[in-house]
Amino acid sequence: MAKHTQAHITRTIEASKPDFFKTRTKEQMHYYMGAKLIEIGVEPKAAIYRWSMEPKGNSEIWTYSAYWDDSKDKLLQQEGES
Repeated sequence: MAKHTQAHITRTIEASKPDFFKTRTKEQMHYYMGAKLIEIGVEPKAAIYRWSMEPKGNSEIWTYSAYWDDSKDKLLQQEGES
């Protein structure tokens, strides 16, 4: 079985929500990602993280991604080429 080298958390948030709510949601997602990585045996400091946001109607779809091992190396290589 292949070893996972990335994880993603997605939340849908109303675009009209106040900044406080959005900031709190980001902090929660960051916390949950760290907890999930520890749960699966990955050191959170060994991973790199990326945010993405996609507007969808009156909402925003936020995705918080963590990459480690091979996925981290590939992502850093792709970012270095662009």
